[in-house]
Amino acid sequence: MKLHRPAVSVYTVPTDAPEADGTLSWDATSIVIAEVSAGDATGTGWTYGPPAVGAFLDEQLGPLVEGRDPLDIPAVHAAMSASVRNAGRPGVAACAISALDIALWDLKARLLELPLARLLGVCREEVQVYGSGGFTTYHDTHLAAQLNGWVHGQHIPRVKIKIGEDWGRAVRRDLARVREARRVIGSQAELYVDANGAYTRKQAVRIGHTLAEQGVGWFEEPVSSDDLTGLRLVRDALVCDVAAGEYGYDLPYFARMIAAGAVDCLQIDATRCGGITEFLRAAALAQAHGLEVSAHCAPHAHAAACAALPNLRHIEWFHDHVRIEDMFFDGALDPAGGTIRPVTGPGHGLELRTEEVARYRVA
Repeated sequence: MKLHRPAVSVYTVPTDAPEADGTLSWDATSIVIAEVSAGDATGTGWTYGPPAVGAFLDEQLGPLVEGRDPLDIPAVHAAMSASVRNAGRPGVAACAISALDIALWDLKARLLELPLARLLGVCREEVQVYGSGGFTTYHDTHLAAQLNGWVHGQHIPRVKIKIGEDWGRAVRRDLARVREARRVIGSQAELYVDANGAYTRKQAVRIGHTLAEQGVGWFEEPVSSDDLTGLRLVRDALVCDVAAGEYGYDLPYFARMIAAGAVDCLQIDATRCGGITEFLRAAALAQAHGLEVSAHCAPHAHAAACAALPNLRHIEWFHDHVRIEDMFFDGALDPAGGTIRPVTGPGHGLELRTEEVARYRVA
């Protein structure tokens, strides 16, 4: 039994409202889907990125994996990683590897007729999630409606909003939005913020002290994630946890961040770092240094792998990706109560609604 050449498709979905964080704005999100088959089974994986990811996956990685053993995922992963040396691993290549690796794990579990969580080995039956959105483009009414839906509607007891508007030039509005978020969710729910690297070092420290007054316990990317020294300085100065890592495209990235003492909780994204294979390795690296990890975005791509982690804190229930994954897949999970449970059927349990989403296809 050998792997067939993967089928690749790319879809672009408009957002349901204008969206922005501290350093970027967007009005659409693209999802790149890889489907790989062997025998009578097909595995599905995906990543979020430009259509170029799909072209790279099809042209560079597709021929490389064709004919290989579907059970030997480490060997396939190593071959893919070695093949992108001259192309450059971070960015497009890493996202392409990630989508295909996720598909390979789904395929292997289906071939063995196991839930993916059981194939990986379950450490926990349920995985905590936090509601994530609160874009800087939202007016207060929109922000309140989203937060109310998570905390009081779905009873998710932890939520995150974006701050750092306009590269840190709108601090008064940032802090006003944090106060409004606290008012809406009440005193018991956990409140997180994400600046997406918009602030300078001392600016982040000053803002962090004010955030503490609103009980903010998670300050994500207060400065650029490339500024490991700055992250460490902010981390040492504040009571709240500092988090980063979502732009990790390979294992050495996470090693450098951990060695610098830059974070209290390491974020890892399986749709960027090299799929489930590298996700598990990065989580083990964090555990060896006494750190918890949090899965960044793409919650359905992470559910099974996160159930296997002893040092997991939570998964980001990110508005854009939840919306797309609900639209694109049968088998989407329910976060009511603040947790999700990996599926009990074969693989990760998601099935692409090919016909229903065809109108969004761009490649």
